[in-house]
Amino acid sequence: MPKKGGKHAEMGKETQTQCKRAKLEAACSPSVLSFENPDSLFGSLISPIKEEVFFKEYWEQKPLLVQRNDPLVAAYYLSLFQLSDLKELCSQGLYYGRDVNICRCVNGKKKVLNKEGKVNYMQLKKDFDQKKATIQFHQPQRFKEELWKIQEKLECYFGSLVGSNVYITPQGSQGLPPHYDDVEVFILQLEGEKHWRLYKPTVPLAREYNVESEDRIGNPTHEFILKPGDLLYFPRGTIHQADTPLGTSHSTHVTISTYQNNSWGDFLLDAIPGLVFDTAKDDVVLRTSIPRQLLMQVNTADSTKKLSSLLRRLADHLDHTRELRSSDMKKDFIAHRLPPCLGCDSDSLTPGGKLPKIDSKIRLQFRDHTLISVEPDQENADEIRREMVYVYHSLRNRRDTHMMGTDDTASEDGTAQTHGLRFPLSYLEALKQIWSSSTVHVKELNLTSDEEKENLALSLWSECLIEVL
Repeated sequence: MPKKGGKHAEMGKETQTQCKRAKLEAACSPSVLSFENPDSLFGSLISPIKEEVFFKEYWEQKPLLVQRNDPLVAAYYLSLFQLSDLKELCSQGLYYGRDVNICRCVNGKKKVLNKEGKVNYMQLKKDFDQKKATIQFHQPQRFKEELWKIQEKLECYFGSLVGSNVYITPQGSQGLPPHYDDVEVFILQLEGEKHWRLYKPTVPLAREYNVESEDRIGNPTHEFILKPGDLLYFPRGTIHQADTPLGTSHSTHVTISTYQNNSWGDFLLDAIPGLVFDTAKDDVVLRTSIPRQLLMQVNTADSTKKLSSLLRRLADHLDHTRELRSSDMKKDFIAHRLPPCLGCDSDSLTPGGKLPKIDSKIRLQFRDHTLISVEPDQENADEIRREMVYVYHSLRNRRDTHMMGTDDTASEDGTAQTHGLRFPLSYLEALKQIWSSSTVHVKELNLTSDEEKENLALSLWSECLIEVL
């Protein structure tokens, strides 16, 4: 049993003030989540805190605790996942390591109690009751439709992958030692109570997971009890630990996480190769040779000044560039994110309604699940590769492998395999028309012939990307 410290169930003054304000405003807030659109979903998730306040004062800066004391929110949260769900889920064929981890924090270290192979519910319950082990359930959105709905909307909202884990901890026990993560974290308390302690980051906005020792992290900056219906947010790098207090049969919470490897540094790593390639077409200085034997030198200090001047040339070129390529990050996101939550698996999504004709009025569907990218022709192996327009989408992604690390979408070269369409570069303006308009007539598309206009509309309709009005 971990030490509780001298301020059990207390909070830092700043967070305490915020919680009082949240409680006062909660009476005017919606009781359950709003799925009207991604903005309304996130707004209702952090309610009564306003989005602009959240991103100005909390996002990537400090924790936020919202204590609601609202029976309707608590009841809704309970529907997301509970201990009683495990029996039915185990009958569907869960595996240790892949789907479930059994663990306990012992003397500041994580002890994994997994068995081999399939998870047996009776054994799982025995470890939970007798060994006081925490059950960590990986990516429950694969099985629970409400979590699928939440995370799909959040992926649209953030433009980043959103994963989740459920933690079920018996009373008087702790599952994980003090640690920090490389993701932005939203905790939703579903069942029972959980005692949390947060600490000042040793690595702000960390890029990796790490366990920290008790003697290194100092005293908690925040300490409180989460109850059903409460929400906690903290930035990546925030050191944290949590236990279920005595007197509570068990605690269940879901951790929803996002923004892994989604920093400016990651974006630069993705975008700079394309920027260098495009700049070198116009700038002969970038096409001059590097010094002889540079690659063989141990000390390359003499070349850093030259490299610095080249980077400035890239920055100058960037100032006059309208579009910056970031194809790999975009494609990875589209290839691995959840499909739209339509109440059924997206494999059954088929075109419906009338075929588009030249006089048809059309409208884009699933805007949040598509992207347009200009890239060298992937199907042309010639030395001179034409640029083509690719329309990628996530309508046929698999929910059952989401965030599981099983890369069924990888192609032979290891890159993400995406669903979508390929068009000549001359189709770009017409595609932008469709993407930027609420509705558009096929005959008004910016293409030279009616045949091209109809072919474009038919291709998009066949992929369920447009509907005919």
